Amino acid sequence: MKTSRRDFLKTTSTLGLAMSISPAFSINSKKEELIGHGDFQYKVDLKWGMLDPAKIPVVNCHEMVMDRKGRMIMLTDEAKNNVIIYDQSGKLLKTWTLGLDRAHGLSLVDEGDAEYLWIVDNGGRVLKTTLDGVVVSEIVHPQKEGIYSEEMGWVPTETAVGPNGDLYIADGYGSQYFLQYDKEGNFIRKFGGPGNEDAQFSTAHGIAIDSRGGKAPTLMCTSRGHNSFKRFTLDGEYMETIFLPGAFVCRPVIHGDELYAGVCWSRLRYLNQTDNSGFVTILDNENKVVSNPGGTAPEYKNGELQLMIQAEPIFKHCHDVCIDQDENIYVCQWNAGKTYPIKLIRS
Repeated sequence: MKTSRRDFLKTTSTLGLAMSISPAFSINSKKEELIGHGDFQYKVDLKWGMLDPAKIPVVNCHEMVMDRKGRMIMLTDEAKNNVIIYDQSGKLLKTWTLGLDRAHGLSLVDEGDAEYLWIVDNGGRVLKTTLDGVVVSEIVHPQKEGIYSEEMGWVPTETAVGPNGDLYIADGYGSQYFLQYDKEGNFIRKFGGPGNEDAQFSTAHGIAIDSRGGKAPTLMCTSRGHNSFKRFTLDGEYMETIFLPGAFVCRPVIHGDELYAGVCWSRLRYLNQTDNSGFVTILDNENKVVSNPGGTAPEYKNGELQLMIQAEPIFKHCHDVCIDQDENIYVCQWNAGKTYPIKLIRS
């Protein structure tokens, strides 16, 4: 773990301070030169990856992954250029498109001989492609295979690939199930579903394979409406809930011993989410929040995490993060004025 070269930035999670912060963020201000907390503090690069929107437009910068060459591959729902590939300096390398206007989820799988992308479109398509955009395979709509009944919605949001090649699909905007397929595309099971029980979901937005600490791999699943991640076995059995009060988290991103996630909204009162109130949250190997770049400092009282909200108006709606080999964070946003990603440089 890196040690910060600067003193701990004291922030507070009191609601009064969050309401009084100036709407302008200056990276030239010494007080606000770094964001984040403890050992996870960052300089903000607001200009990273900026392109000419007349030539290479974006709508929402939904998700990003890094390939084995260190290239940053970003997915947008702009049908003119669904995939934008950068180098780590923010220079454009190439673009390509599948003509999807609801492209939402992006996962990378390394199969040894080559790397592939799983792209999820909210219109109901889940496609596997090469890094150059050649479609390799596509998952059949679950209604056509009898997995879903006719009245069940199918609006997938994310995928993850297990150690044995099994594919897991989050139906986060549809029927709130996670669907498991083998590597040949044969359906195995579904689990979850809508509701407020431990093994149920409210916006089952994301999923990741979690094997931090050398533990046996498990599934970390997002229940955004519950401000939670929920852990399941690879066979879909519920294990535990990690409650993140105030944080409407998107997909979990595992890097090293930490879990990173974009927070799309935060809330000032328990039942009310606030627009343009995103930040990034970072959890350690024990799933304790250790830093909230752009948000209030994590605070625990009697072992319970307290409400977390936006502290600095840097972000609007953080939809995904990607972590590079130097532990810098690339933040993709939804509904953020068609802007490009923001880079957070690890201090």
